[in-house]
Amino acid sequence: MKLTAHLALFLFYIFCCISCIQKKQADLLITNATIYTVDSNFTIVQAMVINKGKIVATGSETELKSKFITGETIDAKGKFIYPGFIDAHCHFLAYGMGLNECDLTGTTSWDNVIEKLILFEKTHKEGWLIGRGWDQNDWTDKTYPVNDTLNLLFPGRPVLLSRVDGHAAIANNKALTLSGLNMLTNTPGGEIVKSGNKLTGILVDNAVGLVEKFIPKASIKQLTQGLLDAESNCFAAGLTSVQDCGLDVSDVLLIDSLNKTNGLQMRMFAMLSDKQQNYNWAFSHGKIKTEKLHVSSFKLYADGALGSRGACLLEPYSDMQKHRGFLLSNPAYYDSILPVIAAKGWQACTHAIGDSANRLILKIYNKVLQRQSDARWRIEHAQVINENDFDLFRDNAIIPSVQPTHATSDMYWAKDRLGDKRVKGAYAYQQLLKQNGWLPLGTDFPVEKINPLHTFYAATVRKDASGIPGNGFQAENALTREQAIKGMTIWAAKAAFEEKEKGSIEAGKFADFVMTDKDLMKIADNELLQANILMTVLGGKIVFERK
Repeated sequence: MKLTAHLALFLFYIFCCISCIQKKQADLLITNATIYTVDSNFTIVQAMVINKGKIVATGSETELKSKFITGETIDAKGKFIYPGFIDAHCHFLAYGMGLNECDLTGTTSWDNVIEKLILFEKTHKEGWLIGRGWDQNDWTDKTYPVNDTLNLLFPGRPVLLSRVDGHAAIANNKALTLSGLNMLTNTPGGEIVKSGNKLTGILVDNAVGLVEKFIPKASIKQLTQGLLDAESNCFAAGLTSVQDCGLDVSDVLLIDSLNKTNGLQMRMFAMLSDKQQNYNWAFSHGKIKTEKLHVSSFKLYADGALGSRGACLLEPYSDMQKHRGFLLSNPAYYDSILPVIAAKGWQACTHAIGDSANRLILKIYNKVLQRQSDARWRIEHAQVINENDFDLFRDNAIIPSVQPTHATSDMYWAKDRLGDKRVKGAYAYQQLLKQNGWLPLGTDFPVEKINPLHTFYAATVRKDASGIPGNGFQAENALTREQAIKGMTIWAAKAAFEEKEKGSIEAGKFADFVMTDKDLMKIADNELLQANILMTVLGGKIVFERK
């Protein structure tokens, strides 16, 4: 009997050793979760295994425990996990730098802007006074302000305050004088607004750059801090990747150096700005592709913004007859530069808001691409599309890259700008989705808030935070929740040629994911904005955790 017992124990020991040998080693097991993998079948699983920063398996807890030995286990306690959110259109560096400027978002009047600027000036005594975020469309008086008060308060200090969309600004006379602007100054693709025999200080589109170029350049230390501040806030919002729309080579090289020293963790797809020095560098040095940084595209601008009436329209603005906005460059420029971008094998991503700008760029894209099926050239915003032009996206699989919170920010005045008929082709996300079957989503922060849950809410509910309008703004173009989550993950990755490495929770991809306290796919509409990010994980490491 004793021998039999010893034999049984021995055999059990051997069995356990064999089982352990057969099991694979891994770093981390996530259990007790509802995991939306966002794979091709939109599979939902309970657990996943991570090793060396990548996902190695998904499935049930029992199944994975039988196959893997992990050094650490995280019990999700029934919470909800999604692929790390990707912002397909933002201005990451500009947002970070703007955190040290006067924040004018949410101001209710020009007087309110002045109040904020006076408070800001008390703690910022040197250099230019810079602010951003005002929107005259949110004020009772919706006309552009004039700079008289700025001149009175700050006669010897230059001031430049950008509108929320970055396509208009107001400067005081000191800034205008330093920049050499006067009543005779003219700029193609922009406007220097005048009243009688004087400048009002309002600058639109290309005119803003005439003043901005005189602002002293930020130091490497300031740029680095801006990037780190932006990263911290984005991780807290559940973002693990961002697509920065328009950087110079110097910015890209700084980001690359910070990546190499682990000073900056955020995964970035960086579009180079449409400047000759950037083309020269790109075409001589080639693309950049690392686990953290991807540079393979250029950002161009066709027109301005609808809110500042710089968007280029086919017919005059409904609330400003004889004015159609303007292109920021001559059509011949796009005809000349886009074939070069194509010949060099780079991706083109062009800002186009108005229906005229969209038609122009779409037609040039189609002419240049000549039925290429996977160039993935993008229209950034694709905000107002003529009813006859939607199929121009489909002809060469041109990607409309949209920002759902623009719809709910603009809905109060969009019909005034466009009229009843034309507005139906604006923010038309379902119509755009149908062209190619997928649609990347972003925010355009700092134009909008960085929170991707606001993107999800605006895309699916089409209301503001207070539930207005009751039936949703042009609700026929609301996305389903599955479409919206794909737009913030796998489709955003695809827009950057990165769908094989991120955007879904599948074996072989980066272990980038986010955990929320509420099920975004099932909770009531009015609960979506109350959901919280509990944890953000990048490459298997926790980069944000709500305490």
